[in-house]
Amino acid sequence: MGRLLDIDTALASDSYYAATAIRDHHWPVFDGDLRCDVAVVGGGLAGLSAALELAERGHQVVLLEAQQVGWGASGRNGGQAIHGLACDQTEIEQQLGLRAARQVWDMSLEAIDLIGQRCQRHRIDCDWQSGYLSLATNVRKASELKTWVERMARVYEHAFQWIARQELEHWIHSPRYYAGIHDPRSGHLHPLKYALGLARAASAAGVRIYESSAVTRLERGQPATLHTARGKVVADQVLLAGNVHQQGLAPELEPRIMPVGTYIACTERLPAELLADLLPTRAAVCDTNFVLDHFRPTADHRLLYGGRVSYSMFTPRRLAESMKARMVRTFPGLSEVRIAHAWGGFVDISMNRAPDFGRLPGVGTDRAARTPNVYYLQGFSGHGLALTGLAGKLVAQAISGDSSRFDVFARIKHRPFPGGRWLRMPSLVLGMAWYRLKDLL
Repeated sequence: MGRLLDIDTALASDSYYAATAIRDHHWPVFDGDLRCDVAVVGGGLAGLSAALELAERGHQVVLLEAQQVGWGASGRNGGQAIHGLACDQTEIEQQLGLRAARQVWDMSLEAIDLIGQRCQRHRIDCDWQSGYLSLATNVRKASELKTWVERMARVYEHAFQWIARQELEHWIHSPRYYAGIHDPRSGHLHPLKYALGLARAASAAGVRIYESSAVTRLERGQPATLHTARGKVVADQVLLAGNVHQQGLAPELEPRIMPVGTYIACTERLPAELLADLLPTRAAVCDTNFVLDHFRPTADHRLLYGGRVSYSMFTPRRLAESMKARMVRTFPGLSEVRIAHAWGGFVDISMNRAPDFGRLPGVGTDRAARTPNVYYLQGFSGHGLALTGLAGKLVAQAISGDSSRFDVFARIKHRPFPGGRWLRMPSLVLGMAWYRLKDLL
């Protein structure tokens, strides 16, 4: 855990988001003993969303964050809030059946709408921009995308706008793409501004937030006890929402997620007319490759460009230069543009790329002691900006007595990564080499 935290801290040092979001409030370090209804571990979007929803339902909530709220993947991601999950819907269909898969799809759309509702209600200014493009990089991938679009319309009754190659110039000026789809409901935002806005809303609702307060040990029981360096919190219910940085608190969950490094660069300010020429609708963009590139304009007229991943925990050398090379492959006219920021961070992926939600039992000899009271949210797999917010709402509903929607996700089964603790990273590096080769075909 120490090495992972050190690498993640170094990757955060040049974040565009940290440079442009004002942290006008710092919450105290936890010191002492507290009793509460629900203790939340992790001050990212999932934990903050759950804490806010729980407090609004009348629960006494304590949130413990090891660093600062929004410090991890929640405040460093590509800023794209888009439909669906990181896995394809067929994964959910195979496990849960079509009816439940359609429910999951509908909830992924609800997750996007929830962002707008929260921003309006809590007056969060996070630079929201509607519109999302999914683009294919060759003829074969364009055919696959069209087949997917037609199936989504037929099976899920959800229509996307198809963009043929001759129409792409109205959406993007790049020689790289062959066809695509447009989704007006999805969009993009400044994730750290959004996270900080949620933290302010949660605090105003009565959540007691503590920063620089890592949980060092979890004692399961009825109630459960969370220990920090300077005290402990006793809680009837616990939510683990710490992404990849809660190793040791629930060892049985660790083999089911893998920390993966993701990287982003951001240009200097560009002339408004240049950015308008590249992306006339200002939509967010992803390609359909397995190892995908994603990019979007920012509110202050920069291009934010993400791509490449690392399964080995080694940060790419010359990060800014390598990210610029990817950007110029998409937009050759930006070869003379300066990269102003380059950063990264770790996301938690699951083996099947589906989210991993559930409960853990208590400990003890009698049935009451073993009643599950530790909830967890993990495995968003790089597709969590919108879904984390809904996940917080679902777990709050479950803790408050209605677990029907939470349990749809909790039914998704997950396998541990192969290779055990020491061999799973080399196995994934080899696997990713195969997927990169497929992306080129």
